[in-house]
Amino acid sequence: MGVAVVIILVVLGTVVFHFMSPWWWTPIASNWGFVDDTIIITFWVTGVVFIAVGLFLAYCVLRFRAREGRTAEYEPENHKLETWLTVGTAVGVAAMLAPGLFVWHQFVTVPEDAYEIEVVGQQWGWAYRFPGADGKLGASDVRKITDDNPFGLLETDPAGQDDVLVDDVDLHMPIDKPVKVLLRSIDVLHNFYVPQFRAKMDMVPGSVTFFWLTPTRTGTFDILCFELCGVGHYAMRGQVTVASEETFQAWLGEYQTFAESLADARRDDDGSGSEPKLAARDGATESAPSGPAR
Repeated sequence: MGVAVVIILVVLGTVVFHFMSPWWWTPIASNWGFVDDTIIITFWVTGVVFIAVGLFLAYCVLRFRAREGRTAEYEPENHKLETWLTVGTAVGVAAMLAPGLFVWHQFVTVPEDAYEIEVVGQQWGWAYRFPGADGKLGASDVRKITDDNPFGLLETDPAGQDDVLVDDVDLHMPIDKPVKVLLRSIDVLHNFYVPQFRAKMDMVPGSVTFFWLTPTRTGTFDILCFELCGVGHYAMRGQVTVASEETFQAWLGEYQTFAESLADARRDDDGSGSEPKLAARDGATESAPSGPAR
């Protein structure tokens, strides 16, 4: 009797905690509301099964408890029960998988007019690259990474000369515009994640992965690395600001192109011999990182 009561209390407590829990998703700021819907469907399917199994277990403990004069009966097969369990399990699994497959198809189908940006992860920080006036990102090669070329861009590729380089934790995106986020790591596994965007993807050294989104709400949101990447993983953070197209373009105009950064680096090497800089066009400078090159 006591065991059955405990099982029922566990089921009821779990349901109450689910609906009254203070821990829930952050307010969404992208087009990926389908991700929330899919998770909610999974909660409903697994929740109903959890309640049904828990209450059935409590019923069995109470109904078939040991009593004097009662013996157990061994029944190795029950075709009717097996059929119901097989059909019920198949329906439940299909209810969870079908929405996920639908959302995944949307997740990997990038709109043709999506604006491409590149995110580069390194222990333990972020850097970003944007296409220039030609609207194309130049080719890159991890073997070309140096202090003067922290993104590893190919100097022989004309498409990369006007790429805008942002070696900073701060990222900006325009609102209501599809963005394809290309992900590249130059050391170990990382994962670029903004909780409000509901979209993330592993960054695999030697590969370029991607996801896409359309920011739908202005504001500043935290960027997290969602893959354990070493002792500094906890500090691999940043911020993304979603703003109007005009504000985004004004922010982007503060940073150098690849050609400009190379020219500055060569002048420094030929002149004072000081550390290479990644400078904003308004004259502000920032020292290149002393650790491994980005």
